[in-house]
Amino acid sequence: MNYNFYTALLGKIILCTWLTQPAFSQLAIPIDSNRTFRLGEVTVLGRRSLDSTSTALSRQIEAFNRLDVGRALNLLPGVTLSNVGARNESMVYVRGFDLRQVPVFIDGIPVYVPYDGYVDLGRFTTFDLAEINVSKGFSSVTYGPNTLGGAINLVSRRPQKELEFDGRAGLLSGQGHRLNLNLGSNLGKFYLQGSASQLKQQTFPLSTDFVPQTQEDGGNRENAYRNDRKYSLKVGFTPNATDEYALSYINQQGTKGTPPYVGSDSRQVARFWQWPYWNKESLYFISRTAITTNSYLKVRLFYDKFKNLLSAFDNNTYTTQTRGSSFNSYYNDETQGGSLEYGNRIAASHNLKASVHYKQDRHRENNAGEPVRTFIDQTLSVGIEDVWALTKKLSLVPGVSYNRRQSLRAENYESATKTISSFPGNNSDAVNAQVGLFYNPALQRQLSLTIAKKTRFATVKDRYSYRMGAAIPNPDLKAESALHLEAAYADQLTRYVSLQASAFYSRLTDAIQQVNNVQPGIYQFQNTGQAEFYGGDVSLKIPVNTVFQAGAQYSYIHRQNVSNPDLKFVDVPDHKLLVYAQAQLLRRISLIGNVEYDSDRYSTSYGTQAASFVVVNAKASLRLQRYINLEGGVNNLFDRNYALAEGFPEPGRNFFINLAISNL
Repeated sequence: MNYNFYTALLGKIILCTWLTQPAFSQLAIPIDSNRTFRLGEVTVLGRRSLDSTSTALSRQIEAFNRLDVGRALNLLPGVTLSNVGARNESMVYVRGFDLRQVPVFIDGIPVYVPYDGYVDLGRFTTFDLAEINVSKGFSSVTYGPNTLGGAINLVSRRPQKELEFDGRAGLLSGQGHRLNLNLGSNLGKFYLQGSASQLKQQTFPLSTDFVPQTQEDGGNRENAYRNDRKYSLKVGFTPNATDEYALSYINQQGTKGTPPYVGSDSRQVARFWQWPYWNKESLYFISRTAITTNSYLKVRLFYDKFKNLLSAFDNNTYTTQTRGSSFNSYYNDETQGGSLEYGNRIAASHNLKASVHYKQDRHRENNAGEPVRTFIDQTLSVGIEDVWALTKKLSLVPGVSYNRRQSLRAENYESATKTISSFPGNNSDAVNAQVGLFYNPALQRQLSLTIAKKTRFATVKDRYSYRMGAAIPNPDLKAESALHLEAAYADQLTRYVSLQASAFYSRLTDAIQQVNNVQPGIYQFQNTGQAEFYGGDVSLKIPVNTVFQAGAQYSYIHRQNVSNPDLKFVDVPDHKLLVYAQAQLLRRISLIGNVEYDSDRYSTSYGTQAASFVVVNAKASLRLQRYINLEGGVNNLFDRNYALAEGFPEPGRNFFINLAISNL
C-alpha cells in the first residue's frame, strides 16, 4: 500500500479546506435529512416521522462509522447482522426474515439478484446514502411483489445548495483504506449529484484469543481481502414546485476472498473460494408529475446488470483447480422493468394510491467448459392502498395487491450427454392484503395496530438448482406466505427524547422447506413448512444534558419450526441489546461509544451454534477547521474472539482514522 500517496492526499485536502471558512458543522458531519432524495422514498402515510411501522437511519451511519449497508442496518432494533461464511456475504434478518423475504431497493428500485433473491450487503457501501429505511411486515403495496417480511430501501442524496461537498480519506487496520467524495449542485430547476468511493482491505486482524487451526494460524485472517469501488451520478430537473424528473446511474465493481472455515463442526469443510469480480450496474429514471392539484403520477423505469465469477481452488495456495470440487462459475444476470404509481386525494378523508409493477429477470450461468443455461422470469403486480382519515387523529389504511410470476424460460444441463433441455414451465399467483389502524393523539405520537398477509415467489435457485447433486429441482413451488400481527407505538416525548416500541407475531405457511430422502440420500424443496416468529423491540433515545446523550435498544425474536421442530432456524439470536452514548466537549471534540450484546444463535439447521458475545466500539472526532474534522476509533475494543457464523471469526481489535471534509 502506498502510504506516501495517501499522506500527500490528506495534506492537500487539509491545505485546500484550511483556506476557506464556511459555517461550523456538527462534529460527526451528519447527513442532513433535507438532502434526502424524496422521489426515492416509499411510504404508507406520506410522512415517515409519523410511521410507527418502519425505522430509518441517516446521521447514525457515519457517526458510528458503518462502512457498508449490512453493518449500518445492525444499528436498528429488530434487525440482525449475519454472515454467510461459506460465501463471505453480509446479510441481515428483519424480525427473522432473510433478504429473499425482505428485498433490497435503491430509491424504490429492486436490486436483489434474480438467481437467488439475495444481495451481498457487504458490497454496498454507505458513503453516498442519505437514509436507509426499513419496513417490517406491514409495508406499502407500492413496493411491489415479494415483500413477505418487509422491505429495505436505500435512499440516495439530493443537493440543496449551489455547491455541496463532503468526503473522507482514511486508513483501516488490515492494510486498508477508504476514499469517498460526494459533490452536489442545485441550480434551481436543475440539480446534479455525483459520488466516487473505494473501500479496500488486504485482510483483517483476528483476536489474540483465537486458537490457531489447520487453515488459519492466527494474526491476519487468511483470504479475507476486499476491494469495492462505486461511482454514481444523478441528474435532476424540477420545472416547478410539484414536478421532478431524475436520471441515475450507479456502477459497482468489487473483488473479494472467502476466508476458509475454521470451526469444530465435522460436517463442514474448508472451501478455497475467491471472487475475481462482483460487478453491478444500474440505470434508472424516476419522475413525479402533478396531474391536478390533488393527484400525481410517479414513474420508475430501471435496467440492472449483475455479473460475477466464483473461482473454487484445490487448496489454500489458490493456484490450482484439478479436483472435482474446483471450478470457475460464471453468473450473468439482467433485470429490467418499471412501475407506475397514481395518487389522488379523492376527498378530504381519502388519500388513494394505485400502482402497477412489471419486472423481467434474466439469469445466465455456466461453469468453465459448459454451455450457458438461461432462465427468464417475469413478474407483474397490481396494487391499491388508501389512507382513510376516520377522524383528525384516527386513520385506517387498507391495501391489497395481486401478483403473478411467469417462467418464460428454464434450461436444464445434462452433464452426462452435455446437452441442454427445457425444464417444465410454471406460473404462480399470490394475493397480498393488509390493513392498519393508526391513532395520532399528538403531532409526534402514534399508536398502530396492523395485520398483513404477504407472500414471496420461489426464486430460480429454489425451483431449479440441483445443489451440487444433493437435490432434485421442483419447478412447481408455490409462493410462501406469512401473516403478520403487530402493535406499535412511537412517541417524540420531548424535543430530543424519542421512543419506539412494538410487539409482533408472524405465522409462516407454505414455507419452502427441505424435505429429505425423496429419493435415497436426495432432498427436495417443497411447500411443506409452517413456522411461528414472535417477539418485540424497543428503542429509546435520552439526552442527559446539552453535551451528553445516550440511548438503548433491545430486540427479542423467537422462531420455531412448527412442521419440523428438529430443524433449527439459523443466524438470528433470541436477544440483542445495543447501548450507546455520545458526548460533545469544548465544542470541538465529540466522543461516541456503543456496546452490543447478542445471545447464542444457530449456524446450522442441525444445531451447531455460534456463542453469545459482547462487543465494544469507540470513536472520537476533533474539529480542526470550519470544514475539517479528524476522526479516529477502535472497533472491538476489548479484542473479543467472536463469530456471527460458527467457524468464521469476526475481526479482533481494529483501528481506523479519517480526515473528513464537508460544507453540509
